Amino acid sequence: MPKRPTGEFSAASMADIAFLLLIFFLVATTMDIDSGLSRQMSPYDPDAKNDDKIKERNVYVVLINSSDQILVEGKQMNILNLREEAKKFIVNPESKDNLPEKRPVEIDYFGEVMVSKGIISLQNDRGTSYGAYIKVQNELAAAYNEVREGVAMQKFGKHFEDLIKEKQDAVKKYYPQIISEAEPKNIGGN
Repeated sequence: MPKRPTGEFSAASMADIAFLLLIFFLVATTMDIDSGLSRQMSPYDPDAKNDDKIKERNVYVVLINSSDQILVEGKQMNILNLREEAKKFIVNPESKDNLPEKRPVEIDYFGEVMVSKGIISLQNDRGTSYGAYIKVQNELAAAYNEVREGVAMQKFGKHFEDLIKEKQDAVKKYYPQIISEAEPKNIGGN
């Protein structure tokens, strides 16, 4: 058997060792699961007409610019006021002309009620910070949650979370959460 020169070694098993290390790290490493905002698309309505235009009064435009300023319906607003103003839009208690229209809908546990056609349109600039975007999202979701909580307490005498699923679904039909999120734009010019 020939002798090898000193200082050399066989690299034949190096590939096997590298493969075993790769397998080990793939098995032993944990991956974080991405979490995001919980959103559900509104159910498909086969009776809806595709050629219907959405009236301007039925859309509540919330814009976040690159300076993280909030513009609601073209007017600057503090985030502390956003929830209450959104609730006024969602509920439209006096059926005002500048707030969304309502249509009659048959809902279990409620009978025939007038349900808003309102849509909240959330738009942001490409320069908007993620934190500001999430704060606005949270305020809009909180507005819907508070409105639903109010009707649950009024109709059933229980908190929304304590209702059975069928009653929760009825409350969600009474106040459907429709938030349209548009693609970011370069509004601020940056």
